[in-house]
Amino acid sequence: MAMTRARAHSTDGQPHEKDADRRSPGRTRFAGVLMILLSLISAAGCYAVLSWWLPSEGERLQDYRAAESCSSRAVRQGSTDCLSTLRLTVEKTERKHGGKSYYYEAALTDEDGWRGTVRAGGKEGPLLRELAPGDQVTATVWRGDIVVVSKDGERQNTPQAPRDELQMNAAAGVFAALLAAQAFVFGAVRLARPRAYRSCLWYPDGNTLLTINFGICFAVGLLAVWIGTPTWTVPAVAVPRAAPGGGVPR
Repeated sequence: MAMTRARAHSTDGQPHEKDADRRSPGRTRFAGVLMILLSLISAAGCYAVLSWWLPSEGERLQDYRAAESCSSRAVRQGSTDCLSTLRLTVEKTERKHGGKSYYYEAALTDEDGWRGTVRAGGKEGPLLRELAPGDQVTATVWRGDIVVVSKDGERQNTPQAPRDELQMNAAAGVFAALLAAQAFVFGAVRLARPRAYRSCLWYPDGNTLLTINFGICFAVGLLAVWIGTPTWTVPAVAVPRAAPGGGVPR
């Protein structure tokens, strides 16, 4: 009976804290170094998103919105910045699986023998999955890519069309910044005080913070897309509402 009580007492409480007590300072500092490396990688990802990916996609979207229909002169000069319209015939359609999802693919040809392929996810629109061989469609081409396919007044963007959801790009950059801050705090505490970091345990504290910050960034980005607010509103709203990056050891 006494042995049973001793075992029950030893398994009660927070095992991760006891693991932290038994872990050697060397292993703790090594874990801190890994967390700081994760912080640097996340910071680099944040920089890439906010300084390159987001501006590049924004500029591409603006160019697409400003593009006009190709004139006969533009066609002769081979311009790709204008919108050209082609009348194409569906050669074949196919449903394909990509991981856990699926997408539809359609092979299109014109009267001169040109052949192109467009695809779209199963949830992106009904047009591609309703097409059949022999159907006539209208394709909008911009910068060498088919960006829109339409038939009988129904239009569907292809993955090559510039996305009008740049707020989600900004949300990804903000989440990378928050992850970088959190990983840096957790790692720095392990390096500075390897025997006193129990308030900065990655599990469950770090996982909870990570989940909260991801939910905040995703929700703010999605809401910004629905409302149509500028991309700068995403960090302005998400960062003040994010959970703190870590605790202070007691």
